[in-house]
Amino acid sequence: MKLQDFLGKQEKWNFEAIGEDVELSRQIQVLLIGLGLLDPPADGKFGPVSATALKTFQELTKSGENDYLGAVTAKNLIETKPEELPQPALKLSNSIPSRIVKYLQLKNYQVFTGAKQYNIVYIEGMNEDWTLNEDTPNQFNDRRIVIEIVEGVPKIVNHWQATTEPGSYYTYNPMNPAGAARIKFGQYKAWAVGYHGNADRHEALIQVAPITVHRDFNKDFQRTGDKLDTGLFQVNQHWGYDAPVNDIKNASAGCLVGRRREGHREFMAIIKQDRRFLANNDYVFYTTVIPGDDFLKTVPG
Repeated sequence: MKLQDFLGKQEKWNFEAIGEDVELSRQIQVLLIGLGLLDPPADGKFGPVSATALKTFQELTKSGENDYLGAVTAKNLIETKPEELPQPALKLSNSIPSRIVKYLQLKNYQVFTGAKQYNIVYIEGMNEDWTLNEDTPNQFNDRRIVIEIVEGVPKIVNHWQATTEPGSYYTYNPMNPAGAARIKFGQYKAWAVGYHGNADRHEALIQVAPITVHRDFNKDFQRTGDKLDTGLFQVNQHWGYDAPVNDIKNASAGCLVGRRREGHREFMAIIKQDRRFLANNDYVFYTTVIPGDDFLKTVPG
């Protein structure tokens, strides 16, 4: 069966029926991938992730066909080009979440819209009141932020004290002879829900895809002049063992770390309500790390 076979007919296939037809499943997946609603590959397995992507397409194109594939959805899938796909209009203001979204857009980073499709952002050198700090080494002086965009309006679901950099212990005693890892500013699709640590093992976002880091070989706590290194480095998003604000201790060798256990549990509880994770527990999350000074300079209040 192909999508073309639905045109002009009264066929109504539920998602289970689609899943039983590998050829049809693959055709739908190819089109959804092309529209940016589904990640590759098109494997012909129409599971919950593909079903969620198709539902999103139906909502955006107002097909009127809920939970089934009919002639209208088939026609829209065949004819809709990426630039023609309706997008919820963003209603951006001068609020902090809107300014963060504006910054992400200016950098051409992915921004997820819709209920329970969370954007994970870390801002380096940022205080709780959204003012800059001096980004002093070996301190929890960054922010971990979760943003949700509902009906076009960005809001901060919650935010926590964090660090995006290694502390003194691992800077002077790096796990890699090339130097401690300090993540390169940018956006990466690289983390899935898993567990971090041994002695104090806990649920966290675990690195599952390559990222790029600066190697602090000269141990100056700076990125400038450091060699870049791309790969899998176990740069996880975990808790900071309730370490003091002004002493990271051995809580970070280059990971993205929320200082307090309680705050990290809140973070994970939110992330696990993401509709993409609920559809697929192996979902790989995007995370964006940005410098606070450039953020405020680029999108001033």
